[in-house]
This record gives sequence, C-alpha cells and structure tokens, in this order.
Amino acid sequence: MKILVTVKRVPDPEQKLKFKGEGLDLGGTNWVLNPFDEYAVETALRLNENAATSEKLGEVVVLAIGPKDVAQQVRSALAMGADRAILVDGADEALDSEQVARIVAKVAEQEKPDLVLQGKQAVDGDNNQVPQLVAGYLGWPQATFASFITQAGSTLDVGREVDAGVETKRVTLPAVVSVDLRIIAPGGVRNGVTPATHAYNDGPRYASLKGIMAAKKKPIAETTVAALGVSLSQKVKMLSAVAPPPRKAGIKVKDVAELVAKLHGEAKVI
Repeated sequence: MKILVTVKRVPDPEQKLKFKGEGLDLGGTNWVLNPFDEYAVETALRLNENAATSEKLGEVVVLAIGPKDVAQQVRSALAMGADRAILVDGADEALDSEQVARIVAKVAEQEKPDLVLQGKQAVDGDNNQVPQLVAGYLGWPQATFASFITQAGSTLDVGREVDAGVETKRVTLPAVVSVDLRIIAPGGVRNGVTPATHAYNDGPRYASLKGIMAAKKKPIAETTVAALGVSLSQKVKMLSAVAPPPRKAGIKVKDVAELVAKLHGEAKVI
C-alpha cells in the first residue's frame, strides 16, 4: 500500500513563546514535528510492515509545506522509516487551511496513494480543517480522529472516541484518515499481516542510529505551488496575537460563608 503522510513543523510546545508587537516572536524558536503528524507517520509505518519480521509491505511518502528549513523535521520522519519526502515551498503566515488542503489534494492526485494519513490538527493553529477539506476536494471517503485502525484488504475499519463510547466507520480505499492520540497505543493499528500477538510500544518509535544515517540518503523532492499548478487565494489571515491580561492576585477569606458571599456578590458566578 502506498501511503501519503502530511507533516508540519510547529514551535516546541514545551518552549515558552514571547509576544512582539501584535504577533509572536519566533526568533530562536525550537521547531519540532507536529505531534499528531508524528502519530500519523507511526500509523503509516505500522500499516506498511510486518513488525514480527521487519518486512516492509509498501511505501510511505512524507509531504511537507514550508521553507527549506522544514527539511530538518522531514528528515526526522524519514529516520523513523518513511521512504521519501516531498517539500513544497511555502510560508506559514501566507497559508490558510483551504490553501494547504488544495496543495495536499494536488500532490495526492499526482502521487495516487491508496491512503492519505494526517494528524487531526496542528498544535499551533489548532484549526482541524485540512483532512476534511482534502477528502472533499479529492472526492474520497474520510474518517477523522482515528483512535484505532484495522485493515482488511481494501477497506479500513476506523474507530473514533465519542461521548457514548467508540464509533467505528468502514472506508474503502483510497481514503483520507486523520489520527488522534490513542492511535499510538500498542494495539492501535492492525494491518492483518503483523501477528495480533505482537504488541507495539506505547507511542511513536524512536529513530535508530541506522535510521538516522539512512535518512540522510533518502530523497526529498522540492517543488513549488506554481509547479504543481495550484491557484491559491488566502481567505483567512491572522491579524494580531496578543497575550491575555495578567490574572489578578487571589484573596483570602476567613470562612465558607464569606467565600459564598464574595462569589455571589462580587464575582457573580453563583
């Protein structure tokens, strides 16, 4: 099976960002692979391998949009085990979800994968729109927020957590699937080849030294939006980003009665 996985670089969630004017100061930012995209790469690798024998069953292609520096995060996905990558030149501030989806759809039309796998959202913008738009533009079935995937031939049973439990959808390939956190549980992915008794580690795999060295030789094909023949028009633009006002210091009360009185009379929350 040929799987196209989209990845995006994001500011390290553990790093505290500062504001500069009406935006974020990204100078000196430590960029990392978007966690949900990393889960999508892990999912693709599990679908395309016999984990018991380390046999590869298909091809995993990574797609990223951004400046040349994004190649560093792309190499991380290649070091995990992806076979090759495509890097489309672009700038985050000049792209919205609709534009990204059109680029992904165009690459999918050219690559003709059996499956497009994506993280459910990027942790910087938190838009959660691209997978659904990609499926719409391609006219493919979709399943979002996947917490488990079971493959049976040309169909996937995709489970997602809902308020009442787990909802399972069956999609026929080719399809678009976005993944959630629990997909990287030991039993999150079953491809019908890896023995059911095999238990993966909880979480995405670490790149081995062999994988890191191999990633340096794996191809990253660079292209542009113009070369893809995609016509873009930005519809959503971030005008400003400001820090929330500082919280006021708390106060002490002598008893519960005073606390209730203040919550009722001053805070007006009860």
